[in-house]
Amino acid sequence: MVSMPCLHFFRWAEQLQDSGHEIYWFDVTDGGKKVKRIHWVNQIVGWKFRWNYPGRTFIKINFPRLYDFIQRFNERDIKKIFERHLLEIQPEVVHSFALYISCTPILQVMNKNQNIKWIYSSWGSDLYDLQNHSKYLIDIQNVLKRVDYLFTDCIRDYKIAQQHGFENDFLGVLPGGGGYHLSEMEAKIKAKEIRSTILIKGFQGKWGRAINVLKALEGIKDKLNLYTIVVFGADNKVVSFCENSELSKWMNFSVLCRVTQDEVFNLMAKSFLLIGNSVSDGMPNTMLEAMCMKVFPIQSNPGGVTQELIKDGFNGFLIEDTEDVEGISQIILRALNDSELIKKGIVHNSLNIIPNLDYDIVKKKVLQSYLSVLQDN
Repeated sequence: MVSMPCLHFFRWAEQLQDSGHEIYWFDVTDGGKKVKRIHWVNQIVGWKFRWNYPGRTFIKINFPRLYDFIQRFNERDIKKIFERHLLEIQPEVVHSFALYISCTPILQVMNKNQNIKWIYSSWGSDLYDLQNHSKYLIDIQNVLKRVDYLFTDCIRDYKIAQQHGFENDFLGVLPGGGGYHLSEMEAKIKAKEIRSTILIKGFQGKWGRAINVLKALEGIKDKLNLYTIVVFGADNKVVSFCENSELSKWMNFSVLCRVTQDEVFNLMAKSFLLIGNSVSDGMPNTMLEAMCMKVFPIQSNPGGVTQELIKDGFNGFLIEDTEDVEGISQIILRALNDSELIKKGIVHNSLNIIPNLDYDIVKKKVLQSYLSVLQDN
């Protein structure tokens, strides 16, 4: 397995524990330390630097040009390191998570070793946004011509992959981090508790548009007095906006930066609305988690991805224009003014969507997919 160290990868890898497979993880960005959460995996870390010298992080932050110069001599060639381990291990299959992070750096090596099967899992904006940039598109097409198997988290990205040269075996649409332990999530929900929190994904950055949601809330302040508003996972841009806006004076408004997944679930257990807004994404994991926690989603719909699960105005609301602040305000008001719609939407999601996200069901599909790959001669 080739991936950066992140929650989604760890959750996916955990599905393979005690499966009988021998698993190796090549930490493609090399955090330098083994991860206890997946202690049972053979972890290839600490490969990147010839010398992890004292003060390296300080120089990286404060003297980036000097750091880049030093790293030209201090960083090992990922292709050489990966190929050495590939030839030593002789795996039956390589599985890369995220195209530009985990496929492109090893493409040359995989092209030299055509006899080794290669799986690619698309994540987030892997294909949808990057296909629009010529320098990335060439790499996308080259990777898709080589990989033998594909997982996606939405139908949209499978179609995009086909458009750019993927002609091999599609293993299906599955959540990028595996399924969810629904009984554990259900246990966090207090049946008689009145939910009065509006939860907002606080990501701006390159693709996020959380600030437009915050502007939309400012425009309907008088309609929000009965609700608690929580922004979670806020980045620096969102924090700065909140600190310099009228929102900072609202008594029912709070901003959280880094939060654990368990803390997010606890927030969701008190929430009745989740709002996520971005110009590019795969199937939003936060939205899936919210649905599992019986929260009604208001979510952007880049490339039609979210409408694969949500029928607008039925089991959620779609934000079609991520920049339309007034339009977002009106969507929020529709949700606040129709409690019956929200109840029916949550019931629909509970019966028709959430069961397919169950950890054991997804795990079974994942293991069956790996078995089919290994049996495919």
